[in-house]
Amino acid sequence: MTDPLIVERLATHKLLKDVPRDQLEWLAAHGTLHRFEAGDLVSSIDRPVTALYVMLSGHMVIHVERGSALRRTMEWFAGDVGGLLPYSRLAKPPGNSHAEEPTEILMVDRAHFPEMVARCHEITTILVHVMLDRARRFTRSELHSEKLVSLGRLAAGLAHELNNPASAVASSARELAGRLFELEATALALGSTRLTPEQLAAIGRVRTRCDVGRAAEGLSAIERADREEAVTDWFDDHGARGETTTALADSGVSIDDLEPLARMLDADAMEHALHSIGAGHRARRLTAEIEIAAQRIHDLVAAIKGFTYMDQHAIPARVSIRKALNDTLAVMASKARGRSVRVTVDIDDALPDVEGFGGELNQVWANLIDNAIDAAPDDGHVGVQAAARDGKVVVRVIDDGPGIPPEHLVRIFEPFFTTKPLGQGTGLGLDIARRVVNEHQGEIEIESQPGRTEFRVILPGASREA
Repeated sequence: MTDPLIVERLATHKLLKDVPRDQLEWLAAHGTLHRFEAGDLVSSIDRPVTALYVMLSGHMVIHVERGSALRRTMEWFAGDVGGLLPYSRLAKPPGNSHAEEPTEILMVDRAHFPEMVARCHEITTILVHVMLDRARRFTRSELHSEKLVSLGRLAAGLAHELNNPASAVASSARELAGRLFELEATALALGSTRLTPEQLAAIGRVRTRCDVGRAAEGLSAIERADREEAVTDWFDDHGARGETTTALADSGVSIDDLEPLARMLDADAMEHALHSIGAGHRARRLTAEIEIAAQRIHDLVAAIKGFTYMDQHAIPARVSIRKALNDTLAVMASKARGRSVRVTVDIDDALPDVEGFGGELNQVWANLIDNAIDAAPDDGHVGVQAAARDGKVVVRVIDDGPGIPPEHLVRIFEPFFTTKPLGQGTGLGLDIARRVVNEHQGEIEIESQPGRTEFRVILPGASREA
């Protein structure tokens, strides 16, 4: 029997107030009124949603697990509708729903949906529009949330990657300042010996030999130790001590290079010459270390700009998959090293570009590679491959982890489904990857067995005229 009070309340409902009265009466006749106190559980993540919720009063909130915390994802007030909507594919809610205050909800079981669709056209139309708007809003919210999670992982990895070269620059620069004073002092001391042009040329040749390359490279540990001992003994016999001995013994200089100096210089000049050569070698070695570290920082910044497509318009463009994969691997290298996971890359030389949004595609690569590194065992292996096939680009990410059980494999692309421990995954990465690939008219596939899991992304190659 229709409750006239419920009908009157539905007639003032924000979404349903313009619906014909006979349809409101149908809704009231087929719905059940439920009352909840503040804090009561309305729906559970562990149970499927089986009814339409028409909010008559109060406030309901759904919280979703994000890392180690709960985040308020969606909320409904009096005048809203929620729960299961007609034509919705919702199976289970993404989180638990609770009443925030005393709340009344008219619940219409899904068993009545076929009749509602047939008899209540205006109500059905309103609910379908609500479902589409809610899906768009929820998708935007979750995409933004997953991007923030990815950005956090990226920032942590980048900070780790930048720390070593930045520390090297700072340390070498501090040491170089002291070495410059030493270099000036040794130059002055050497100048006081009033050497001939021939003697200065001989010293210059030794300086050059120091920086040609490390003579000890390519030798066995025993051979290198014997060589350094012989050079060190020669230095000790000719007045070089301390850091000069250490620096030059491991440089590219040999006893054969030094013997002409011993014949051309007296003991005083020889000592000053060796100190000057050693000080110059140490200063040049430090500048080389600073240059290498600074170049590493430059390369990382370039990689992160490429990964995020900073300073580029948000319109489709040609995307180099080779560069995209290399940029992604550069910003994720620290995670692989932390797990002692070996990452190999095999990209076809003739790989075509694709047409699309580079930043969004890079999020796909980051998710797949991040998951593969997590799945691989310590000292495991992740392979990243890209090849051309029938005008398409095929990217494979393969790990040698334990594989994905069949019961999980069928749900792997579901939103909020994750096999990672609590707090270590949002369950949105693969769902978003699937959406991005689909938006680029591509496909994403997976094959898994113990010891080998392969994610495969297939994208149409860009036309030559594009």
